Amino acid sequence: MSETTTDAAGHAASARSRLNHRLRRMAGRDPAESHRSATPLELFFDLTFVIAFSQAGTQAAHLLELGHFTPAIIAFSFAVFAITWAWINYSWLASAYDNDDVYFRIATMVAMIGVLLIALGMPRFFDSIDEGAYIDNRLMVVGYVVMRVATIALWLRAARHDPPHRRAALTYVVVISIAQVGWILLLIARPPLEATLVVSAVLVLVELTGPVIAESRDGGTPWHAHHIAERYGLLVIITLGEVVLGTVLAISAVVEEQGWDLEAGLVVFGGTLLAFALWWVYFTMPSGVVLARHRRRGFVWGYGHIVVFGALAATGAGLHVAAYVIEGVAHIDDTQALLTVIVPVAVFSVALFTLYTLLLKQLDPFHIALFLGSLVPLGLAIAAVQSGWSMGGGIAIAAFSPVVVIIGYETVGYRHQAFALERTMAAEPEVGVRLAHRR
Repeated sequence: MSETTTDAAGHAASARSRLNHRLRRMAGRDPAESHRSATPLELFFDLTFVIAFSQAGTQAAHLLELGHFTPAIIAFSFAVFAITWAWINYSWLASAYDNDDVYFRIATMVAMIGVLLIALGMPRFFDSIDEGAYIDNRLMVVGYVVMRVATIALWLRAARHDPPHRRAALTYVVVISIAQVGWILLLIARPPLEATLVVSAVLVLVELTGPVIAESRDGGTPWHAHHIAERYGLLVIITLGEVVLGTVLAISAVVEEQGWDLEAGLVVFGGTLLAFALWWVYFTMPSGVVLARHRRRGFVWGYGHIVVFGALAATGAGLHVAAYVIEGVAHIDDTQALLTVIVPVAVFSVALFTLYTLLLKQLDPFHIALFLGSLVPLGLAIAAVQSGWSMGGGIAIAAFSPVVVIIGYETVGYRHQAFALERTMAAEPEVGVRLAHRR
């Protein structure tokens, strides 16, 4: 048999083995693998987060329209962290170890059940924080336990099948387990609200510390830079769906109250422009190419996205509040309602410009000017509504905040980014995260 025939037979056998999903080794994937993209399983997994973000946004909007701003902010912040941290844990694990066998698929299904339980527990969670006695997060913690059982099982399997990265995988197991025990004990103790918030902050710190230790001190895992950048981009699109949903709710409120008129047109234009422009601005950040060169920058980049996701989801909640105002059922005025849209957009701008600067490790005066320019339409929107403009007019003006950034980037900013990328790619990678290739 010729060498060519032997190679062809080997490739055919490998292809046949990929047609089924029987148990196979959960060895680390190649972090330099070409054409690596999100899998159908990952996209299916993300659908559960559509429900979770929608629940968080709906509950926050209800408290905001009542004027209960502090409980809304506290509850929404904790909910967003729970949602995004659950997603981050799974996504980085999958980037390094997704072998698409039956074990990984079933573990993913179990994790999806956990996400849905977290979403189902949010109404009572928000109500309990609004009531101010103690936090009722029982169902959310149950969902978290379900998710973590699946995650720990996958990390233990990775530790057994991938000896070079065993220490990092076991670090994840230990830290996740410690944090989960802490959440369960907090649930059982049910201390007053203030004590719960303090202990929760400590547990959040434990959660965030685990990946830093595993990836920096214990050898790291073979996650794929371009794949993880795509995964984050996909979740950004999911959270932007909340902005679209908020726009639809606001439009429906206008049409129901006064039919299709100028106000309805302004809401359609403003909400759609806002969602589209936020999408455009986010995808100007060259995440994948920089992370492939400087893997250690993934910590700040990955954690910083928690604020990005939260700001986008909060923007959708703010548009939901605007719908309450238009319907005439809100307990706050137009200016306060518009602030529930404007503040999240401003937070998104701050987070994105900060992430961009930290990712490239360069501070460009032009980008500072762009950032300041993006705040101008937000101030004008508030001034317009205070002077008598409608809610639709305020939303339409606010939508030009990211448009300022788009115009600046497409005319001049892309040249600045090109020079910054040249300097970044020429710099030596930081020490601390090893690049481990599949054997």
